Amino acid sequence: MPGDYTHLSELRIVLLGYRVAGKTSSGNTILGREEFDLRTAVQCVKRQREVAGRHVTVVDTPGWWANHPLQKTHELLKQEIVLSVSLCPPGPHTFLLVIDVDDSFTEEYRRAVEEHLELLSETVWSHTIVLFTHGDCLGDTTIDQHIERQGKALQWLVEKCGNRYHVFNNKNRGDGTQITELLNNIEETVAGNRGGHYEINGEILLEIKEKRKAEEERAKQRLMKVQEQRKTLRSLMGEII
Repeated sequence: MPGDYTHLSELRIVLLGYRVAGKTSSGNTILGREEFDLRTAVQCVKRQREVAGRHVTVVDTPGWWANHPLQKTHELLKQEIVLSVSLCPPGPHTFLLVIDVDDSFTEEYRRAVEEHLELLSETVWSHTIVLFTHGDCLGDTTIDQHIERQGKALQWLVEKCGNRYHVFNNKNRGDGTQITELLNNIEETVAGNRGGHYEINGEILLEIKEKRKAEEERAKQRLMKVQEQRKTLRSLMGEII
């Protein structure tokens, strides 16, 4: 039954989506102030605030290019998507998949979304809500009509997310109703998952963390090598003078 769910004192949210879909702006709308930098982020960022009587954690992730398949996405960005879940332990209650209603949602877009989300395994879908941004662009069109008109690619995505979706107008942040309705939708999703949050396979997370550690060590070694070369060069220049 609608509304037949428990209000949670804490909500953990991860934002996912392609670049310029309004993902970061949505994070600011949820938290009610400019918590996230609208410039392109290359790493996950976590912010927390009390919202509508709940302690809300929002993790913003770097976006991928809308029409790029997973194989064209940089390895570091893929790792950030997976590592996002470790920023809100023990795991996010929901993923908000941000889609701009003003974009034509093509099959290329759909495939890119599917491939990037499944970095988090098939279980991600039962915890995902489609968050449509730029709701003001709909005009007199309802969101259901928009989904119908966009065709099979968007319809597939909405159905894959269990027909869970919400519309945001990020230009109208003073409208608290769109926030409370979203938080209620998240709580309904949690109830539908028997009160559980998303949990990633520990081995996947460990593998990514080990890869990241190895890359950081290589970067450190490269920096030390450059510094050593500069030191040698300065020494040689001193001898010449």
